[in-house]
Amino acid sequence: MIVGVPTEIKDNENRVAMVPGGVAQLVQRGHTVLVQKGAGQGSGFPDQAYADKGAKIVESAKEVFQRADMIVKVKEPLPPEYPLIKKGQILFTYFHFAASEELTHAMLKTGATCIAYETILDAHGRLPLLTPMSEVAGRMAAQVGAYYLQKPEGGRGVLLGGVPGVPYSDVVIIGGGVVGTQAAWMAAGLGARVTILDVSLDRLRYLDDVMPKNVTTLHSNPDSILGACRRADLLIGAVLIEGAKAPVLVPRSYLKEMKEGSVIVDVAVDQGGCIETTKPTTHSNPTFVVDGVLHYCVANMPGAVPRTSTYALTNATIPYAVRLADKGVSKGILGDHGFAQGINVIAGKVTHPGVAQAFGLELAALESVLK
Repeated sequence: MIVGVPTEIKDNENRVAMVPGGVAQLVQRGHTVLVQKGAGQGSGFPDQAYADKGAKIVESAKEVFQRADMIVKVKEPLPPEYPLIKKGQILFTYFHFAASEELTHAMLKTGATCIAYETILDAHGRLPLLTPMSEVAGRMAAQVGAYYLQKPEGGRGVLLGGVPGVPYSDVVIIGGGVVGTQAAWMAAGLGARVTILDVSLDRLRYLDDVMPKNVTTLHSNPDSILGACRRADLLIGAVLIEGAKAPVLVPRSYLKEMKEGSVIVDVAVDQGGCIETTKPTTHSNPTFVVDGVLHYCVANMPGAVPRTSTYALTNATIPYAVRLADKGVSKGILGDHGFAQGINVIAGKVTHPGVAQAFGLELAALESVLK
């Protein structure tokens, strides 16, 4: 199979979909890997590092898309890339379809096979290709929030951990999954007073056992969320429903109850956000203010730490990419229910329930499309 690795074009997206070691694995198995010139530069991988492992360096994204049977990316295709995608081509990347009707319809029109990292499940029902970036984004959420709480950045002018004789700052995290857990560890380590809200009592019991004493767990409901918002210096949205649009748990009316200069970091922005006022921002223009509350809603947070993120991501994705290259879609996926969950769009049809539900589209059975 010919595998293509184009340069990411999302704003300040410095990650790359494959490290040189991944190229070596594919080449050793008889596959051809095309890497666009400069694709790994942002993550610290020069073209020569790929060439040394057997990759063919090509000048343009157009050439990569034209020649490749499978495109491996980090982020979803953007409008300039839509015309480059071929019918039947495999696209393996983060899509987050439920957050973008435009992207969904664009990929349906291409006839490509769109396999989303974020909906692949392992044997234990976990999300192995989403977890590494959730870990990065969760840890970043606390440090980004601490930064924007500084007065010159538009925040309240408080130190997240406080100092002796001064009250701690309050960090509220909605969602106790991977993002929320990592954010809590970081915020607690900085000395903040942390509250994690979740609807799962089992998850709350677990977090109560493993978290330090400055972390409190709270059952999530409209009243508890409102009360927590009133206390919050930093509010982190960390809600995820696999493959579906994130529920809005903080309506705009709650913002009027928050402290002037408090900060929201909505990590759920990739799936539409769990704060009503969320809208996607970029690393070039990361924040905006609504009702006196500063919002940070960058849709590719891990792109700011590409060296760490690229290694973490590709450690998880390479085995799946190798499997697709070796066996193709039908033989590589059918029979593996968890891997099959990654196919969101194929041959002009939607095969993931979350995507179909988000936009009222017809849901096709994957087996009927692949036969």
